[in-house]
Amino acid sequence: MDAQNNEVAALIEKIAGLQAAIAELPSLSPSPEVDRLFTALVTACVPPSPVDVTKLSPEHQRMREALIRLCSAAEGKLEAHYADLLATFDNPLDHLGRFPYYSNYVNLSRLEYELLARHVPGIAPARVAFVGSGPLPFSSFVLAAHHLPDAQFDNYDLCGAANERTRKLFGASEDGVGARMKFHTADVADLTQELGAYDVVFLAALVGMAAEEKAKVIAHLGAHMVEGASLVVRSAHGARGFLYPIVDPEDIRRGRFEVLAVHHPEGEVINSVIVARKVVDAKLSGPQNGDAHARGAVPLVSPPCSFSTKMEAGALEKSEELAAKELAF
Repeated sequence: MDAQNNEVAALIEKIAGLQAAIAELPSLSPSPEVDRLFTALVTACVPPSPVDVTKLSPEHQRMREALIRLCSAAEGKLEAHYADLLATFDNPLDHLGRFPYYSNYVNLSRLEYELLARHVPGIAPARVAFVGSGPLPFSSFVLAAHHLPDAQFDNYDLCGAANERTRKLFGASEDGVGARMKFHTADVADLTQELGAYDVVFLAALVGMAAEEKAKVIAHLGAHMVEGASLVVRSAHGARGFLYPIVDPEDIRRGRFEVLAVHHPEGEVINSVIVARKVVDAKLSGPQNGDAHARGAVPLVSPPCSFSTKMEAGALEKSEELAAKELAF
């Protein structure tokens, strides 16, 4: 136990030091120093760890929340930079692989689809919403191009500039995937009747960064999604909770959903994935015929597929070289 406590203490100290260094950077735009610090951060957070970030001291919890916001800001700047770069090509969608972490999105989206297919048999959604799509909606693109070829995708983001960038990327594609993608500047809290039109809603990891914010978003989705619709939520586990918010499955249940699966991947895919289904009100009142989900059991599942790509940290190391080249583009 002492050894485990020492391991956790050393990890927290290291991450706190990295957070302080990142916070002092003059800019979070892509640069060798930004890449170096975030490479070190991801390298520290990806391996399995006994740390429980929900039990951090108030001081360290504030540090973690600040770090997640820094990660969000840096991710946004990185995606905006590459969105502008890709827009210079005649066919931007043919060059998505220039983004250093594109394979990560491919693997995460495949994982989400395979979990959906496993736990919602026969699913063939006609309309899909992705909340928090950002300036580079890789997840929507991968899902539309490779897994849900007949679905229409509505992508929502708070940032109008992010959506302008995405329209430049997809506007050149008048048929195929581009024709099935729409982009809307909106706060999910302002969406009501629109949410009832979707068979599946994907909730990005950084929509609602504090636990109470995330719970409010999920409750709002539960109030307006149609019964039987699926919700896919990105979360985090262990030390990866220093990079992304952790979603409590109980908050999803309280939001009028049945939790079908919780999956904590290892290796390159950092985000955990929770698959849930909007249920009828009667089922929310208590256990139904011994339903384990109604009793609150969390159905942890094994990986539906295995990945042979490099670790996330390896991709981060690649980004330093790419960012330097692209900044000079």
